[in-house]
Amino acid sequence: MAHNDTFARRVRLDRLYRNGSGGLLVVPLDHPVSAGPIIHSGRHGGLDRLVGELAGNGADAVVLHKGALRHLRARRFRDLSFIVHLSAGTGLPADPDAKVLVCTVEEALRLGADAVSVHVNAGSPTEPRQLADLGAVAGACERWGVPLLAMVYARGPGITDGRAPRLVAHAAAIAAELGADLVKTALPRSAAELEAVTAACPIPVLAAGGDAADGPAALAHLADAMRAGAGGIAAGRLVFTAADPAAMLRRLSALVHDRAVVQSPAHSR
Repeated sequence: MAHNDTFARRVRLDRLYRNGSGGLLVVPLDHPVSAGPIIHSGRHGGLDRLVGELAGNGADAVVLHKGALRHLRARRFRDLSFIVHLSAGTGLPADPDAKVLVCTVEEALRLGADAVSVHVNAGSPTEPRQLADLGAVAGACERWGVPLLAMVYARGPGITDGRAPRLVAHAAAIAAELGADLVKTALPRSAAELEAVTAACPIPVLAAGGDAADGPAALAHLADAMRAGAGGIAAGRLVFTAADPAAMLRRLSALVHDRAVVQSPAHSR
């Protein structure tokens, strides 16, 4: 599946693939640094309750920044893996797509992480730094036997369509070539283009989820991605902005773990 096959890495990958379906359902909750709070005053129980809902409704793993773990009960992770996100960026600087490392693999291991993740925006003015960071983290993951999820997107001032098949395939290739075990990216819309991207990538491609405001179209796109060979779904906003996050998660779990089919508007006519 990937480059490093130490016993430690196999154990951690087994924890990620806890459902045994061959697919991964990951819920990234790293958004507060880039976009502000994701839990608002009207939601009882805060982040701890949301993470508890993930574990009980089909999620395999959650992505969190290191500080967020202080506000969660350890028991939430009896049936849920956690991935510590090492990258951060607020979107407020001159380069809104800039990302820097704010945590190390060693710190993540001390926290008990099952894996780590790094974000790269290919096309950003700060792309060289981001690529160097991804390479350095991959080296540390190799030393410690830690799975690495790379979130790689085609984003920058010269990019008008981050879902263009050529750019998406390039983004996935960056993750694989620099040593990631998994890649999350925004996939093309058409079935043929989806299949071409997943077939060309030697590591599992996780389809980015989008927003709950996209409604049935987002679910239909993710169903198409799973049929086209995606290795799973990584959906954050689609879950935590939903009116009922637990219900949304169960629908995503059916796509990933049960390979359920969602009818798109085009299919249902």
